[in-house]
Amino acid sequence: MRVAIAGAGSVGRSIATELAGNGHDVLLIDRDTRAIGVDDLPQVEWLLADACELATLEDARLGDFDVVIAASSDDKVNLVVSLLAKTEFGVGRVIARINDPDNEWLFDDSWGVDLAVSPPRLIADLVEGVPEERDLEDGALPPLPGAEIAESVLHAGSPFVDRPQSELMAALPEGVALVAVLGPGGVRPPAPEHTLSVGNTMVFLAETEALEPLEEVLGPVDEADPAENS
Repeated sequence: MRVAIAGAGSVGRSIATELAGNGHDVLLIDRDTRAIGVDDLPQVEWLLADACELATLEDARLGDFDVVIAASSDDKVNLVVSLLAKTEFGVGRVIARINDPDNEWLFDDSWGVDLAVSPPRLIADLVEGVPEERDLEDGALPPLPGAEIAESVLHAGSPFVDRPQSELMAALPEGVALVAVLGPGGVRPPAPEHTLSVGNTMVFLAETEALEPLEEVLGPVDEADPAENS
C-alpha cells in the first residue's frame, strides 16, 4: 500500500516509521527543512514542499496513493490537504489529525475526511473506556484487545528527570507507547523536545506482556525521596 503523510513532526514520523516497518511505501511531505530527516528514516521517501499547494501534490502524484494522512500540527493545513486529496486527486482513504478538539466538527466528508483522529479524545476514551451504549458508527473507538493503560508519576530519583521526552520514548520497550503527559499545563500529547519534570504523570498504552519491562525501564518509585526529607 502506498501512503502519503503531510507533516513530518513527531506524529508524522511515528506513523511513517510504523507503516514503513510493516512493508508499506511511505512518502513524508513537509516544507520545513528542519523536519526532513533522510538519515533518520532512510526507508521513507521525502518531499520538501508545502502540502497545501496543488502543484506540490501534483509533483508527488498523489492520485497514485491509496491513503493520505494529514498529520501536521495545524488543523487548517490538515483540512486543506484532506480536501485537495479527495476532490483533486480522488484518494480513496483520507485520514486527518485533529489538534484542537474545538475543530472536531469540521473534520467530515465535506472537507474530504474519511476518518478523523483526535489525540485528546482518543486518550479520554482509552482512560474512561468506551460506553457500551455508544454506537461505533458514531465514531466510538472499539476496545483494544491485549492493551492496557499504565500511569507512572515521575519521581526525583528517575533518570528521566529534567531530560527531554525523546529520551524516555527511545527507552520504552517494544509494545509500549507514551500517549500523554500530565503536568501543571494539563494533559498534553507527547512532545519529544519537551522536558520531563518531577511530578509529571506519564500515561502509556501498553501490551499486557510489556507492562513488566515498562516497570523496569521506569524504575522503582522512591517511597521516601531524599528531596522530600530535606
